Amino acid sequence: MAGRPRGVDDSTILRAAVEVMGRTGPAKLTLAAVAREVGLVPGTLVQRFGSKRGLLLALARHGAARFAELRERVGREDGSALDALARLIAETWSPVATPQAYAHHLAFLCSDLADPEFRESALASERAQHDACRALLDRAADAGELHPDTDVAALTETVRAAVTGAGLLWAVDHEGGLAERRRAALTATLAPHRTDATTSTDAGDPLGATGTTDRRDTA
Repeated sequence: MAGRPRGVDDSTILRAAVEVMGRTGPAKLTLAAVAREVGLVPGTLVQRFGSKRGLLLALARHGAARFAELRERVGREDGSALDALARLIAETWSPVATPQAYAHHLAFLCSDLADPEFRESALASERAQHDACRALLDRAADAGELHPDTDVAALTETVRAAVTGAGLLWAVDHEGGLAERRRAALTATLAPHRTDATTSTDAGDPLGATGTTDRRDTA
């Protein structure tokens, strides 16, 4: 391991912290466990982050930065605004593979909301996700993908509540996958507002998530 610490950047450490958090939850996460994940000694993490609290604050900010990168990438991809929203909804929690890991990350969020610094990071992340959803729904409305009388502001709030609730239910019932459940919630929420009854079979398509028949299949 000689010389390796210099080759391990902060983003690699924080990705490892995401994995450890998913296995242990916030209470049992330690600098030593994260250090082992990337082949470092705990003292290196102390030098980088100062303490467990410093690492957790960096982890909270890392999540917000990762979402910003995801939003930018999705925005560059071809396809409709609603397709882009479906991809964004599905991929936001992509590093989390199991209901237990999801529950542990939620525990991390909830346990520190009383702490002003952690709450600030959580609020910034929530606002970023809200704004991304609103921007894509506005784009969908402008493109005629939504009915003209759609209240986009209200629909944004409903979408955010539906996909968040789908994640919470998944953590309890363990049915299907998280991305699948979130896409299905998005599909159901958007259905009354869409101008098209069916759409393409693109894997990222919100209607495709629930197996809605494509027009081409019925021709």
